[in-house]
Amino acid sequence: MKIYLNIGTNLGNRIANLKHAILAIESELHCKAVVSDIISSVPWGFASKNFFYNQGVMIDVDIEPYELLDTTQKIEKNLGSKAHRDAAGNYLDRIIDIDIVDMEGVKIRSERLVLPHPHLYDRPFFLIPYLMLKGF
Repeated sequence: MKIYLNIGTNLGNRIANLKHAILAIESELHCKAVVSDIISSVPWGFASKNFFYNQGVMIDVDIEPYELLDTTQKIEKNLGSKAHRDAAGNYLDRIIDIDIVDMEGVKIRSERLVLPHPHLYDRPFFLIPYLMLKGF
């Protein structure tokens, strides 16, 4: 199954953060990733002087959506990422953020996971890398 992820980072060595996340995805899921160009974006939903680098990733693996979510969250933690929101629910800067954008037509609406990603079409930092990987 083709799976599309989006990796974002706005702290530390952003290029290295993206590379480490891609290597971890390939290692954990035993696959080879196809990646988009890196795009730069302003933080969405909060003020920060740190711009984001975002990169789309396409992998082809058979995995259940919640297992994939658990795996991506484990990778984020292993790479040093902390909570993405503060106690009041406001977004924070982050070392790495891995979002599941689309899982080849899988549709889910739950507390833990919504697929396709609910903001795929209204956040350019999701949409542009996704379209690059889809060949547009």
